[in-house]
Amino acid sequence: MTGQPVAVIGASLDLGAGRRGVDMGPSAIRYAGLETRLAEIGCTPGDWGNVQTAVAEASAVGDERVRFLREIRETCGQIGDLVGRAIVDGQLPLVLGGDHSVALGTLSGLARVHGPGGVLWIDAHGDLNRPQTSPTGNVHGMSLAAALGLGGEEFTEGDWAFPAVERAAVVGVRQLDPGERELLRTLDIGVFTMSVVDRIGVERAIREALDRVAGPGFVHVSLDMDAVDPEIAPGVGTPVKGGLSYREAHLAMELVAESGLAGSLEVVEVNPILDRENATAELAVELVASALGARIL
Repeated sequence: MTGQPVAVIGASLDLGAGRRGVDMGPSAIRYAGLETRLAEIGCTPGDWGNVQTAVAEASAVGDERVRFLREIRETCGQIGDLVGRAIVDGQLPLVLGGDHSVALGTLSGLARVHGPGGVLWIDAHGDLNRPQTSPTGNVHGMSLAAALGLGGEEFTEGDWAFPAVERAAVVGVRQLDPGERELLRTLDIGVFTMSVVDRIGVERAIREALDRVAGPGFVHVSLDMDAVDPEIAPGVGTPVKGGLSYREAHLAMELVAESGLAGSLEVVEVNPILDRENATAELAVELVASALGARIL
């Protein structure tokens, strides 16, 4: 990755989540020394700032099944434009969330340039709800389903480039809603629950997941920090016990770097309000570094 130009794109969006505070995630990650760390591992970082985002207090919820979708679509449109520009400029897009609905923008932008591709989704949750199955109406729980073209008419209006994903693997999942379980029975995607990771090990899980998402178009890695155990990453809005350990998370990212497949990366759901001394943001920086080639030796 020596000399790899990296376009850092902040997406301070929290309208897709059920708890406030994740909009400060990009600032927390930057404050944790992202630019310095990227330079240390030989990347050439360029910070493109934050896209403009609406705030809940000044926005209408709209349809309760897809809360704040209009505002989320506008923000994701800006994210997609910047991601596409970075790709055309030969830079690796690094998107900082914000809640996981920002992936709608990232994946749409990638698909507009490359056509549909593959995504490695590292997350405690499946994010495979749809408007008719979501128990909350929070869009961050629908982002992977929508990117697969399964979100329904709510996600086909406007300039969404969906389906943006034709190959997907979810790693670290340990909490699914009934509608997600039902949908997964019909889909040909890789699902490596934490139970599976416990049985086969994180190395085999990630290698098999990467094999599933490799192919034409693009390969994107979407890292939700709640994939990591909340004892290590407390600053997330939807923590679930029993996640990846510190070393498992790093090994996963090291394997991503070793594969050479990923052309883009995002890290989401860092919530400084719920964090301890910015520990989750600091871990996010180190995991990004591992995904971009940092090594112990």
